[in-house]
Amino acid sequence: MALFEKKKAQKVTLDDSSRLSCTIEAAQNVQGHTDYVVRVQRGPLAENSWQINRRYSDFAALNAALQMGGVDLNLPPKKIFGNMEREFIAERQQGLQVFLNNITSHQLLSLSLIVRKFLDPTNYPESMNTQEAALQHVSMFFRSEPHWEVLEPLRDIGWRFRKSYFLIKPKDQPKEKLVLSWCDFGPDKSIDDKDLVPIMKLLPTIQHPFIYPVVFATSMENGGLAIRNFYQPGTLRDAICKTKPNKVHFLKKYCKPKMYAPLPLPAIRTCGRQVLEALKFLHDKGWFYGHLHAGNVMLEENCCRLLDLENSVLGLPPYYRYFLTQLRKVQTMEQVDVYSFGHLVYEMAFGDQLQTATLEMLPLDCPGELRTFLESILTVDAVKSGLPSVADLLASPLFSNVPVVLPDKPMLKIPSKLKEALKSAKEATEKRLKLDQGVFNQVRRQSKAKAHHMSDEEKKKRKKSARKRMSLQPTGQEEDHNTNHLPATNGVGSGTTSPTSSGAPSPVPPPAPAADHDQKA
Repeated sequence: MALFEKKKAQKVTLDDSSRLSCTIEAAQNVQGHTDYVVRVQRGPLAENSWQINRRYSDFAALNAALQMGGVDLNLPPKKIFGNMEREFIAERQQGLQVFLNNITSHQLLSLSLIVRKFLDPTNYPESMNTQEAALQHVSMFFRSEPHWEVLEPLRDIGWRFRKSYFLIKPKDQPKEKLVLSWCDFGPDKSIDDKDLVPIMKLLPTIQHPFIYPVVFATSMENGGLAIRNFYQPGTLRDAICKTKPNKVHFLKKYCKPKMYAPLPLPAIRTCGRQVLEALKFLHDKGWFYGHLHAGNVMLEENCCRLLDLENSVLGLPPYYRYFLTQLRKVQTMEQVDVYSFGHLVYEMAFGDQLQTATLEMLPLDCPGELRTFLESILTVDAVKSGLPSVADLLASPLFSNVPVVLPDKPMLKIPSKLKEALKSAKEATEKRLKLDQGVFNQVRRQSKAKAHHMSDEEKKKRKKSARKRMSLQPTGQEEDHNTNHLPATNGVGSGTTSPTSSGAPSPVPPPAPAADHDQKA
């Protein structure tokens, strides 16, 4: 690199929202204990898979680490005597498979760094410490902006382990508390640095009653940061789970809290209308979002305000991206917001999060207008036929009659040059989502075709067709056919194969570099 050459921005190319799936392929005896060979796959493609070897004690340690979430993961019990018997090992292997399935199918558990380190130690090594790396970036920032001082880190308060939070204070107002969030650039980052810095500086200029204000925001070589006032009661999800944004791990707060506090229907209508007003304002101004969920909505008394508007321009994948890859018709960022809004209303109504991409059934006591609304967004038919727009949701019976008072005229002025940069970034984000949706649908079609081909009915059809062809062959031709297929008599080739040796080296995960020096996604 030349002495005065400007460094290019770096981004994390690995998508942390990609769901990991697991299959225990075998169990083998290694020096007097049992190793379970686990095939781990990232996303829908089998080529993005690798093997890991884990002992029962490793599974037990993982279970202990996840117990704070309060979710029963059904780890098979420990057995001291007879644990090397073949029947027991086969039974335990089945139980461990159920255990892994319970983890990887849970939205919050599957996204946690604890699980990632267990299943993908190459890309998430045990030594990985994102909080420490973030503190180094924040310290660099404070050298040029010495107006604030770090009080303490707020560890593990959110699901994004590459997003770190720090409690800070202004040096001239030591009693005031603010929260600084730092996040590395994500895989969808495509905005050039010369445009990203002024775009981030637009955040403090936004004036809207339903968008939580930003005190300061900027971007650096590897990521971006934003500073907001610290609000002790916390977010909408904190209110629903009856917790606070304190030092407790997010799994303990949100996975399975001891008590939920669903919102009554009038509060759902009020909060929903306020969130929709904020979304429409952003869309009209040309700022794309895509990161709506209960943890990104601040609840101040009876007012809901959107958080983390910077996530989209920093290239971070949405919370519901794994679900979105399964929904071929949800492709635009507005559709992503509408779909996410459906999940938000569901969580407000029932307390718990919807753990599937689409809605199968609702409680019998669900109010009619709420049922109709949720079915218009979250059912299979809804996502296939096309989702409503944000304007349609505002005009729906559930929200149209909710009074909204805007004390001041909302404001966000985006220069035309930056609007073009935001539009290009939005299109790049949508393009990557469409590509991933295409891959998922292709694999799903192939899976269905294979399952159909291997079904009992198809096997019977093929056998019947083969018998019919044999019956139509002349006798002489049939004799020649049988002669040509006599088995070898020299003992070579018995028609059986032996499994590969368990001592063969296991493949490692596909390379996923921590940083990409290109500026385009």
